[in-house]
Amino acid sequence: MSARAGVLSAGSFCVDFNKSIARWPEQDTVTEVLRIDRQGGGSGYNMAVDLKRLDPAFPVEAMGVVGDDDLGRFLIGECRGLGIACDRLQALPGGATMSVDAINVRDTGRRTHFFHPGVAAAMNPDHFDFSTSKARFLHLGLPGAHAAMDVAWGDEANGWVAVLRKARAAGLATNLELMTTSAERLAELGRPCLAHLDFLIVNDFEIGALAGIATRRDDGSTDVAAVGRAIARALELGAMRWVVAHFPEGAALGGRDGERVALGSVAMPATAIAGVNGAGDAFAAGMIHGLHQGWPVVECLRLAHGVAAASMRAVSTTEGVAPVAECLALVDRWGLRPAPA
Repeated sequence: MSARAGVLSAGSFCVDFNKSIARWPEQDTVTEVLRIDRQGGGSGYNMAVDLKRLDPAFPVEAMGVVGDDDLGRFLIGECRGLGIACDRLQALPGGATMSVDAINVRDTGRRTHFFHPGVAAAMNPDHFDFSTSKARFLHLGLPGAHAAMDVAWGDEANGWVAVLRKARAAGLATNLELMTTSAERLAELGRPCLAHLDFLIVNDFEIGALAGIATRRDDGSTDVAAVGRAIARALELGAMRWVVAHFPEGAALGGRDGERVALGSVAMPATAIAGVNGAGDAFAAGMIHGLHQGWPVVECLRLAHGVAAASMRAVSTTEGVAPVAECLALVDRWGLRPAPA
């Protein structure tokens, strides 16, 4: 077994201002904010914190940029408090830390994000040095949220490809998190990265965008058969060992060895759901934890669903996540929905 251990969570670190409203307002009107919650956020932060909440002894490193400001110091302090190695989380002078207003709508369960990139727009491949990392896995994100990473870098299609290439050369297995935007933009940024990934854990829309296959019907529901075809196509396009696509009813997994698995999500009662912001990150954290530990993929999926359910007990992106045993206990308590087909 490799001497490397743990996960290096890199890329987007921001401060989320989670705001809950009853219903989405018409333009030029007023609506009451029912609750405001300030938490760390971004793909890098969420993965790092979720993994530490799953297992405080699990080795986690952070890498990215924040502003040399109160929000940046808040993020670094939160990471240090959880035992996350953050010596490579750089505070850049002269700009603000990336921040996000995440609006959660109580009546529909939908969420919308408004973000200010701050210094995150200047993050580029030169900010990523893997020479001293002891991690086994790299979790990287978030294409579409970092201007300097989203354009060509030298001979590479974009900065994400350059970073993934460097990470694999240093001996890390790689996973990429995507930001749900237009299908065209997802394909433009994500497809060049596929040849440099070991894992891909995304939602149903994102896998469809990468594969060029519509995976959601006109009513917004998931076409599970189309998701399966999209996973197969993504495996053809990339180097991934495993591709996983999650959606509200469950998740589907495809392996390069031909293995296919589908598992329903946790049948969580609506009264137990406080918010869904961060549920996708939590799912990915559970999946990555299981893969790192060498679990069978069906058990990885089971944990991933349990972590997602745990996260939805809180409005913030990470506060609901609990130790592995508690997440699995939620699966036992509420059960799983039928396997999607």
